[in-house]
Amino acid sequence: YLRTVERRLKKSVREVEMKRFSPFGSGEGGDQSFASSFLNEEGDGVILSSLYSRDRVSVFAKPVKHFTSSHKLSNEEEAVLAENKKKIETLL
Repeated sequence: YLRTVERRLKKSVREVEMKRFSPFGSGEGGDQSFASSFLNEEGDGVILSSLYSRDRVSVFAKPVKHFTSSHKLSNEEEAVLAENKKKIETLL
């Protein structure tokens, strides 16, 4: 039973990291955009991002496998991924 639980825990989300930012740098409208990463112990998971502007909101989801994504990441997405990786490595 404990081996099964341990195996399942490794696949569960262990750390979440989020960063809010202004995509246009001017700070207009506040930091309504965000990048969040949800990862398990093995570095697998997803990065969810939202870009907010006055006339629309865009949401992006990018898969992560072993702390890397096959999709191009923004600076903010790379930052949350690196911070999340650091947190997970301290757990192990």
